Amino acid sequence: MDDPKAPLLPLQDSPSSPQTQHSLISILTLGNFFILLGPLLCAATCLLLRGLGDGPRNMLAVLLWVFEWWLTEAVPMPVTSMAPLFLFPIFGIASADTVAHSYMDDVIALVLGSFILALAVEHYNIHRRLALNITLTFCGEPLNPPLLLLGICTTTAFVSMWMHNVAAAVMMMPVATGVVQRIPTGRSASAAQRGFCKAVVLGVIYSAAVGGMTTLTGTGVNLILVGMWKSYFPEEEPISFSQWFFFGFPLGLLIFLALWGILCGLYCSRGLGRDLSAFLDKAHLRRELELLGPMAFAEKMVLAVFSMLILLWMTRSITDDIPGWGALFHGRAGDGTASVMMATLLFIIPNKKHEGEKLMDWNKCKKLPWNIILLLGAGFAIADGVKTSGLAGVLSEALDFLESAPYWAIAPAVALVSGIITEFTSNNATTTLVVPLLIQIAKLMKVHPLLLMVPGAIGAQFAFLLPTGTPSNIVGFTTGHIDISDMIKTGLPLKVAGIAVLSLLMPTLGAYVFGTNGKVP
Repeated sequence: MDDPKAPLLPLQDSPSSPQTQHSLISILTLGNFFILLGPLLCAATCLLLRGLGDGPRNMLAVLLWVFEWWLTEAVPMPVTSMAPLFLFPIFGIASADTVAHSYMDDVIALVLGSFILALAVEHYNIHRRLALNITLTFCGEPLNPPLLLLGICTTTAFVSMWMHNVAAAVMMMPVATGVVQRIPTGRSASAAQRGFCKAVVLGVIYSAAVGGMTTLTGTGVNLILVGMWKSYFPEEEPISFSQWFFFGFPLGLLIFLALWGILCGLYCSRGLGRDLSAFLDKAHLRRELELLGPMAFAEKMVLAVFSMLILLWMTRSITDDIPGWGALFHGRAGDGTASVMMATLLFIIPNKKHEGEKLMDWNKCKKLPWNIILLLGAGFAIADGVKTSGLAGVLSEALDFLESAPYWAIAPAVALVSGIITEFTSNNATTTLVVPLLIQIAKLMKVHPLLLMVPGAIGAQFAFLLPTGTPSNIVGFTTGHIDISDMIKTGLPLKVAGIAVLSLLMPTLGAYVFGTNGKVP
């Protein structure tokens, strides 16, 4: 029998209780409100902005609808990303065939093939083996915390160069937390020990972002930029993988060095090595590496295919004097061609583990991030719609202050505007919204469009201040080792450093790589 003197505990709400029903009604009401808000904004725009012209007005109305659903996630993001497929034909912006073409082109093929390769790398634990080997190399004796931090950040940035930065952050965070878990973080821990734990987690999320800037496949933003350049200027030479790498790698390297310097300055105090030496040693890393066993045939073949793909990307188009292998096919082959071709090999080469099994099968591809692929397609469709509807010319007036900016100030001004917007919405959404406007402004200024497009797209990747800025930030934030103040303290100087490096390289190296000092398209 229950003790009558025992304290009374509140009864849990049953599914049919009034409290639960009230909570469910509140949640459903709020969700329905955000679902209806998109169409309401669309209708209000069509009614109130009749003088804008049918094309620009309808495109703006659709933009507000799609972006409201994206921001509130009232409807799942992948589903919202398919909205242009029915909204554009209904509002007379583009035909169904035209819109559908935006969802599958060479850039999408590039993403699809690289994601399949990334899944193969993940399936065979190649990323973990690579991470442990490099981290083991940098874990010196005696322990040097800045060097260990450099190893973790370098590994993350390298992985992020060849797969999506969010995937790189997800893959490397267990390695980072494995290091952090060996260090005391409770009340008994020193401030220096807790600070180094913060540095490791922040290093992973920021290195993933910086590494993603260096290659076309590292982040969706770069792919959106390339797709928009191809869409707006079809007569111009497309931006190739190697062309972007020649600019993106020096840019990413300088920003990476700035990141490492900021992390060491903030979190690696004098004498930290002695504080950590009792908790971090090479023996732990060696044990983890030994558990993986020797490298099998399947791992070697996946690495060989991935290396071959990188080589094909880098050599498809080299210079005007050395045209690359793409010239053999008269320019018909793209980076997506190589990506899908090499991904196909994974379904042909046996893994030599079980009779008849290949390196990859379609069941392993169920984890393909279709949400990112659909989001890229929506970005390309919106870019086409903004251009063909005439909305770009109307909205460019909002950024007309850039017309009076001196040549040297164009890159920092654009990167600053884009970098502020990206803290409050996704990198991809920022790029999709800002880059078409920058193209129109470039035409008014009579300067090369890439002089504005590239800083706008890279600035959209400087989401360093808030957890919601990018999924990579959320991956680090959910570990519990960092908070918003840590991100602001580290991310603000990193954002300033990124804008400074971009301002230095865009008018110099960028002018050489992208030909922005030449003929204006």
